[in-house]
Amino acid sequence: MKLSFRLISAVPLLFMLLVATGMGPVTAKARMCETSSQLFNGPCLSTTNCANICQNEGFPDGDCQGFRLRCICNRPC
Repeated sequence: MKLSFRLISAVPLLFMLLVATGMGPVTAKARMCETSSQLFNGPCLSTTNCANICQNEGFPDGDCQGFRLRCICNRPC
């Protein structure tokens, strides 16, 4: 009887331990402001090229978005 009581009480403890390890501190992501590139011409086919153009415009990043394949520059708000 003692062994089964120990086993029954150990199972919820192990479950709580497994659940607690998956929970860490929650960090808030900064909102990203997006604006259309002023210097990029034509359809945006290369995200790397778009990011380079956006960096020349003073933005940290850029990527191709939308149906019209436009270069969109991103920065934290």
